[in-house]
Amino acid sequence: MLMSWNNGTPAGRRYFVRTMAFMIPYALVNVAAIFGAFDEIIGKPAAWVLAFAVAAPMVGQIWATLSLIRDSDEFVRALTAKQFIVSAGLAMAVASLWGFGESYAGAYHLPAWLIYPLFWFFWGVSAPFIRTSK
Repeated sequence: MLMSWNNGTPAGRRYFVRTMAFMIPYALVNVAAIFGAFDEIIGKPAAWVLAFAVAAPMVGQIWATLSLIRDSDEFVRALTAKQFIVSAGLAMAVASLWGFGESYAGAYHLPAWLIYPLFWFFWGVSAPFIRTSK
């Protein structure tokens, strides 16, 4: 079975194009930040522009995924929605567990933005096992 984002349908092709349109700028801004392009604004009010510039493609990618769900046939819609829900639930559960560990057990603080890559990690890990829409 082909992945829902690469199934050759118009919805799958639009999802791929939207994903590239959002993730390429996301990656470029983050690579620039890693190499110090924004070091002079870190900790200043202007850094909020950087925060929005990095967060906007993430929001766009979520919109692209929800659009794939909306625009797909019934099977792909149900399968992708199930993958989305399972991945979001696992990411929230792990983030909550870690947050309680920070509050109660002195665990090392992790930035909240890590929930986004955690969500996609769980999507990648769980998607091969979610093969039915039921």
